[in-house]
Amino acid sequence: MVLVLVIGDLHVPHRVHDLPAKFKKLLVPGKIQQILCTGNLCDRETFEYLRTVSPDVHVVRGDYDETTFPLSVTVTHSPIRIGVIHGHQCIPTGDLDSLSSIARQMDVDVLVSGHTHTFQAVEYDGHFFVNPGSASGAWIGAVNGEPTPSFALMDIQGAVVVTYVYQLIEGEVRVEKIEYRKDIEPVKEAPRSTVLPQNIPSSPTPPQQQSVW
Repeated sequence: MVLVLVIGDLHVPHRVHDLPAKFKKLLVPGKIQQILCTGNLCDRETFEYLRTVSPDVHVVRGDYDETTFPLSVTVTHSPIRIGVIHGHQCIPTGDLDSLSSIARQMDVDVLVSGHTHTFQAVEYDGHFFVNPGSASGAWIGAVNGEPTPSFALMDIQGAVVVTYVYQLIEGEVRVEKIEYRKDIEPVKEAPRSTVLPQNIPSSPTPPQQQSVW
């Protein structure tokens, strides 16, 4: 079992001062093995905070990150392959067909993306798509009103990914569970012969050795 925190679009300190206090109480160091971040942190202090939760942090560059983070990351928890992008590469934004095309290009089972500031976890076209939303509830022009703060935890158990979404609604943390199971094709063994030979062939007579001198 591997517990992976999926988080992103914090926009600290440009749009929001910090993560909600109730979220920070849940993110206890030592329980989470890995963090996948969809970018737009946007400061080093927030990155260092994530490293206190888990030292294994993978961050992709968002459209507001002035860093050298990569544009995409792929991690493997066999047999599950997970790809991470910020999501501004997806046109139209959040479009499942476009995300599916990216998932195929990255050859991943699960594609994590952000940018929309809205949570989503859905199976589509043979892949599982997870958008953790904005953990800080940072505003975005495409959404009327304040986005709901959210993040996700993925509990990876072999070919099964159980995703828990945490949302801060009216001051209370609410949790929803979504499960994805990767179809594993059974390994086909080569057919074994059950017919025994009628006669045991005798050993051939070795050829007469010829001197090379």
